[in-house]
Amino acid sequence: MATVSSAAVEFLLGRVNYERQAVVPYREENFRLDRMRELLARLGSPHVGQQIVHIAGTKGKGSTATLIASMLSQAGRRTALYTSPHLDRVEERFVVDGQTCSADELAALVESVRPVVAQLDAEESAAGSHGPTYFEVTTAMALLHFARRGVDATVLEVGLGGRLDSTNVCQPLVSVITSISFDHMEQLGNTLAEIAFEKAGIIKPGVPVISGVIADEPREVIRKTTAERSCPLVELDRDFTVAYRPPQHVADEPRPGAIDFRHHTASPIWQLDAAALGPLGQHQAANAALALATIHELRQLGWQIPDEAIRRGLASAQCAARVEVVWRHPTVVVDAAHNVAAIEALVRALDECFTARRRVLVFATTKGKDYRGMLERLVPRFDDVIVTRYRNNPRGVATEELFDAASDFTGGRVQQFATLDEAWPAAQSLAQSLAGPDALVCVTGSFFIAAEVRSLLATSSPTVGVV
Repeated sequence: MATVSSAAVEFLLGRVNYERQAVVPYREENFRLDRMRELLARLGSPHVGQQIVHIAGTKGKGSTATLIASMLSQAGRRTALYTSPHLDRVEERFVVDGQTCSADELAALVESVRPVVAQLDAEESAAGSHGPTYFEVTTAMALLHFARRGVDATVLEVGLGGRLDSTNVCQPLVSVITSISFDHMEQLGNTLAEIAFEKAGIIKPGVPVISGVIADEPREVIRKTTAERSCPLVELDRDFTVAYRPPQHVADEPRPGAIDFRHHTASPIWQLDAAALGPLGQHQAANAALALATIHELRQLGWQIPDEAIRRGLASAQCAARVEVVWRHPTVVVDAAHNVAAIEALVRALDECFTARRRVLVFATTKGKDYRGMLERLVPRFDDVIVTRYRNNPRGVATEELFDAASDFTGGRVQQFATLDEAWPAAQSLAQSLAGPDALVCVTGSFFIAAEVRSLLATSSPTVGVV
């Protein structure tokens, strides 16, 4: 596998990167859409003309984006997918028909944007500001890559919030808001209504909106915004429903679950029964329902997307670090859940899809997250709990803080280790001593701990990256 040149890596790492800062100053002077528009304009406006599905939400947006892209690719459309953050390599953010951007392509993209970014850096510095951020640059690179590859459809996942997000310069065919729950409160607000306002910032006048928001307070914000902007609104549990059939999950041969989907307001009513769903869990069934409702809107625009292609796309979709099985004997599950709602979904999926006799938790998370709330839901469900800290991001919470918090909840015995390199052998030893091949180890709390454990296991596990 080719590697990206050190110069390209240094260029990207040298940008202001809020993904790796302890404090994220979510203000219009830092998250500036006019700067993003200027960057794209100087690159030839690669986003103009792309057929875009735009996806925001507190949780589920990456999985929903992946499911939509998978179904469109199966239908024969050349489909681009932009998601963040990446787990191992930045190229993972730029995908066309399931194929990650190559190292050579990434290097060429960097060389294309570098002189434009340098111009903007100089201009912004003279005005007392900074040039394009890491996320702005990678978003521009993604749109440029997709334009060069001549894609027929582009699925864009919002990075943070929605209103001020770099992706919000697009003019989509359909906007999707997957869910609203508490996360990034320091940036987005302390109430669900405030968070919903930021997510609803992606809603464009007249553009259909697919919503998975079911709690009353944020749902009313979405409804009010769509009404003000004259947008057709299609809602989960009102206009379409889904039922999930968990798999009978055994240690040697994981099986996909299945969904029964019904779009009540379609004419004629659209029903898709017993459709295999690759990603595991009830929450993924809800994401699949949102993806299917989006597909229906695209069909209404004349896109040819046969039911058989839809079934293939649902069954074959792979969502890395979302209830992802990366090891067997014992079973190791990696999940990037990093807020209370996502942890609750993870716990439900573990209960529905796995039958392990004993469970070991490995947990690390990021400053600013509700780690007490996450641990309160996790600790009672595990026989042993190991807290640690990832080394690839300075925003990691100290193990001493996590240990004190975990110890407050009744459940498994709690231990702490300074790094994953120390924590992982301990977790393996506990799993083997507790129940041998019938044990389950779950690693969760952050994308960053998920990335570290996948990297640690990749050289020795044939199942990494396969659900």
